[in-house]
Amino acid sequence: MSIQPPDKNWFRAPEGAEKMWIGIALVWCFAMSLMMPYWHFRGKQNARGETYAVSADDFWERTEIFVKDNQVGEIDGVPVVEPAPGSDAYLASRMWYWYPILKLRQGESYRIHMSSLDINHGFSLQPLNINFQVLPGYDHVITMTPTTTGEFAIVCNEFCGIGHDRMIGKIIVE
Repeated sequence: MSIQPPDKNWFRAPEGAEKMWIGIALVWCFAMSLMMPYWHFRGKQNARGETYAVSADDFWERTEIFVKDNQVGEIDGVPVVEPAPGSDAYLASRMWYWYPILKLRQGESYRIHMSSLDINHGFSLQPLNINFQVLPGYDHVITMTPTTTGEFAIVCNEFCGIGHDRMIGKIIVE
């Protein structure tokens, strides 16, 4: 059995419901093309922060100083730190943990410095669904003002190796 070419007049122009669905798809594509820049600038969905180049050793040293100066407790061997409202807080990611646990106050603003000490990690604050890429060699600074109290899990959403499923940190808001 050989492959046969189609008949000479095989193509038919769209008609009826097919025309309607093509039109709906084109209108939807046009609407989404307009909405993407609108939500980028007006939707307040994108983290606006600062980014600085930093070595892993320097960031780790700053994080350790921050922990030493602000530690208020410990959970499962991980320090719990409570920075002063309006101050800088440091959060380091490394295979396969977030360090330290941050304890923040509702309604107060903080500058959260994040960096990876080894490979790419993803910062996903659950259940709020705030997502951010944390890259090695960069100090990402995001201003954060918690609006609700509770314990929020930090989940790595960038596959980082065999212990990725256990890479869970915590932010406590009181």
